[in-house]
Amino acid sequence: MDIFDKSILALLQKNARMTASEIGSTINLSVSAVSERLKKLESSGIISQYTTILNTEALHKSLTAIIFVSLDRPKYIDSFIEFVKSEDEILECHYLAGDFDYALKILTESTSTLEKVLNKIKSVPGVHKTKTTITLSTVKNIYSIVP
Repeated sequence: MDIFDKSILALLQKNARMTASEIGSTINLSVSAVSERLKKLESSGIISQYTTILNTEALHKSLTAIIFVSLDRPKYIDSFIEFVKSEDEILECHYLAGDFDYALKILTESTSTLEKVLNKIKSVPGVHKTKTTITLSTVKNIYSIVP
């Protein structure tokens, strides 16, 4: 990866809808050169997807919570992961070292919908204990990384 690839990635992270022509004009490369580089970045897995970032408050989903989950035994891991993948309110799932096995980031409408999500999690076989924290405000929430 050279400086041009890094520049392309930086531009796309700011605006994934930029055309190859716009990118080329910005970094002084031809459209075909930019297109070829994009294909290589995609095929190598560096660019895994193009996505849209939604305004959660405009969609009335302004309650973010982190639910820490401890499983009773390792034999429940696969079914727990399948459950997590099937739930739309669970945005992220991180496997942890420490007192809990997983941290789940939840985005939902209200405390009552959070309670429903929490009850579903608690009903999954093998879930031993949970701890829930509600986010009061978000200080930093970025989706881009420096290549």
